[in-house]
Amino acid sequence: MLDIKALKLALDQLEQEKKIGHEKVVDAVEKSLAAAYQKEYGKRGQIIHCKINFDTGETQFEQIKIVVDETNVRMPIEGEEEVYEPVNTEAENAEGILPRYNEERHILLSTAKLLKKNAELGEEIVFPLDNQDDFGRIAAQTAKQVIVQKLREAERESIVGEFTDKENTIVSGIVQRIERGTAFIDLGRTTAILPFEEQIPTERLRPGERVRAYLFSIEEGFRGLSIRLSRTHPKFLIELFKIESAEIASGVVEIVAVAREPGSRSKIAVKSNDERVDPIGSCVGQRGVRVSAITDELSGEKIDVIEWSADSRRFIATALSPAKVLSIELDEEEKKATVTVSREEQSLAIGKGGQNVRLAAKLTGWKIDIISGGEMIAEADKEGTFRSEGGVADETIDEQAEEVIAAMNVTEEVAPKNTEIAEESLPEVVEEVSLEETK
Repeated sequence: MLDIKALKLALDQLEQEKKIGHEKVVDAVEKSLAAAYQKEYGKRGQIIHCKINFDTGETQFEQIKIVVDETNVRMPIEGEEEVYEPVNTEAENAEGILPRYNEERHILLSTAKLLKKNAELGEEIVFPLDNQDDFGRIAAQTAKQVIVQKLREAERESIVGEFTDKENTIVSGIVQRIERGTAFIDLGRTTAILPFEEQIPTERLRPGERVRAYLFSIEEGFRGLSIRLSRTHPKFLIELFKIESAEIASGVVEIVAVAREPGSRSKIAVKSNDERVDPIGSCVGQRGVRVSAITDELSGEKIDVIEWSADSRRFIATALSPAKVLSIELDEEEKKATVTVSREEQSLAIGKGGQNVRLAAKLTGWKIDIISGGEMIAEADKEGTFRSEGGVADETIDEQAEEVIAAMNVTEEVAPKNTEIAEESLPEVVEEVSLEETK
C-alpha cells in the first residue's frame, strides 16, 4: 500500500514548483504505476490503467479491451504464425491499414455482448486485475521514466498556456547568455530567444542585464518550446505607448499606423476617439516625459508623433513634417502622391539618407515623389525603397540645407525686416558673407 501522506506531500510540492494542475500530476503518477505493472506482471500488447484512492492509499489496476469485429481489425489466418506488431494507431489510420487482432487488447463484438448486452464497436470493456504493490528494479525504473516524461509534458503545456496569454505583449527577463549574436532571455519558467536581427542595432546587450521585449511567436518543435522575442517589431513601440499612456491603453487614443527604423527614428500616426482628448499630447505627455521614457527604452530612437487624418493630402503633408508642403497631387489608381516643396524645405522633406520621406511613405501607404522647382528630387514607396533623382545626391542635399540655414542666419542679422530671400540668390549671399568673414 502506498504511503498516502508522503505521496500527497510530494504532489503538492510538484504543483507549487512546476505550476502544474493537480489532475495532471495525479494522471502522471497513475500512468507511471500502470507502466510498472505492465512491465512486471502484464503481457505484451495489454492496455492497463491504474486508479489511486487518495483516502485509503489503495491502488486499483484494470485491463482495457476494445470491442472490434472483422471490419476494423485484421483477423488472424489459420496456420499463420503469430507476429507481434507495435501499436501505432495514428500511422495505421493515416495509411488506411487495419491493425492486427490481438486478444490482449481486443475483444470481438459477439463476445463482448455476452458480457454487456448493449456493447458497441470501439467501446472499452474493463477487466479488473489483481492488485500488486511489489515492483522490481526494472519496473520501478520504467515508472520513473514515465512519470518524468508525463511531468515534462504537463509542465510544457502549462508554460505554453501561460505564455500564449502573453503573446503580442511585452515581457521582461534577464539576459542569460549571448551566442553568435543571439541573446537568450530568462523569463523565469523558461528561456526565450532574442535573435540578432530582432535587436536594436545601436544597443549591446550584456549577460545579467534586465531587458524588455515584444513576444511575437510561440512554437513547439522537436527540440521543445521556442519563444521568440523582438525589440525591433513595430508593435513593440505600440505596447510601450500603452504602458506609458493611459489614454492609449484605454482605447480613447488609438495608434493607427507605425513606421519604424529601429534605433534611429520612428513615426506614429494617432487619432482620438474623444474630441475632448488631444491625441498628440496624450502620447508626448507633460514636458515630453512619456515619449522621453520610450526613447530611453529604445536606445535614443527619435519618435515623431503626428495626428492621423482621413484626408489623404493632409495626412501625407503631416507625415512629412517638419517639412512644409506647398502642394500635393494624388494618383488614386497608382496610390502615388507628388509633393511639391520649396528649395528651403527639400532637405527637411527628404531627410538624411531619405529617412523622412521613406518613413512617411511607410506610414501613409502612399508612394511619395518629392518635387522642388518643377524638378523631381526624390521618391519613396510604402515598402521603404528610396532613391534620389535629378542629380541631387544625399550629400548635396545636406550641403544645401547648411547653406540655407547659414543664409537665413545672416539675413536675420543684416536685414531683420526682410525675411524673404529669392532661391537663386542664396548661394551668392552665402559666398559674400564667407568672403567678408575671411577678410
